[in-house]
Amino acid sequence: MKLLFIVNPISGDVDKEPFLEEAKELCSFYGINFLVFKTTGEQDALKLSKILDDFKPDRVASVGGDGTTLFTAISLLNKNIPMGIIPLGSANGMATELYVQPEPIQALKDILLSQMIYGLDLLKVNKEYYSMHIGDVGLNANIVNAYEKDPNRGMITYAKYFLEELQNFENFDIEVSTPKEHIKGSVFMAAICNSRKYGTGVPLNLIGNPMDGKFEIVLMEQLDMTSLIKAGLSAFNEKFYTYQQSKTLVTESATLKFKEPRLLQLDGEVIGKFKTIDIEIVKGAVQLITTKANMNIQN
Repeated sequence: MKLLFIVNPISGDVDKEPFLEEAKELCSFYGINFLVFKTTGEQDALKLSKILDDFKPDRVASVGGDGTTLFTAISLLNKNIPMGIIPLGSANGMATELYVQPEPIQALKDILLSQMIYGLDLLKVNKEYYSMHIGDVGLNANIVNAYEKDPNRGMITYAKYFLEELQNFENFDIEVSTPKEHIKGSVFMAAICNSRKYGTGVPLNLIGNPMDGKFEIVLMEQLDMTSLIKAGLSAFNEKFYTYQQSKTLVTESATLKFKEPRLLQLDGEVIGKFKTIDIEIVKGAVQLITTKANMNIQN
């Protein structure tokens, strides 16, 4: 077996070297030919494409957080190479959604041993951008934008901007079209969901499944702000769902329209402002190495 590690050295401010040393020993012990590719932020996609062509790995391990997972998935589009996830980022939301073992070496062993390979969906946005986890317009996109500019990281910093934005947010008009529905309304956030929860653990819907060939548009219409602010950090879990009034659309494609350009974030990255957002599902875009622990697998 030939295994390629795709590593983001700085994701989540987590030191990857202790894991890599243990991983190298494990691969050497079992005679697994391996290579480590570390992202630098400079022409990573181009460099990785060449390595994939030259090394021709049988499997790929994404080592980092949600951003690394998405980068790896995009790099493997149309390449017929299965990937697994080693959760070593600040927010390992997608790994949690896919029931990846939280202990990195155990997750690696699953990648090496498992014969369960299933299709994992991606979302294509405006025919240019991809999302694997969750994107949104409104409240959270503004929070992510502020959070990205702050040198501090972690839940306390995120909560700071969350609570600040809560006290200043205003609803905005939206028009949503799917093959089956056409809706106009006023929301404080519109979420594009390929799964159920943010990496912080905050749930947006209860039915998301990144392996079912569909996605959800969650239109958040009202929020019990007073109760949520009083709850503080304790609300960053399943309780958040009880504070919101929302409408969920299940579809394979959708178009969102706004009266003025709105900030869009995808998987924790601010993309830009748009008046129109087109989304389509790319079914089974990536081959995911998984196990029977994964409750998303369609029987």
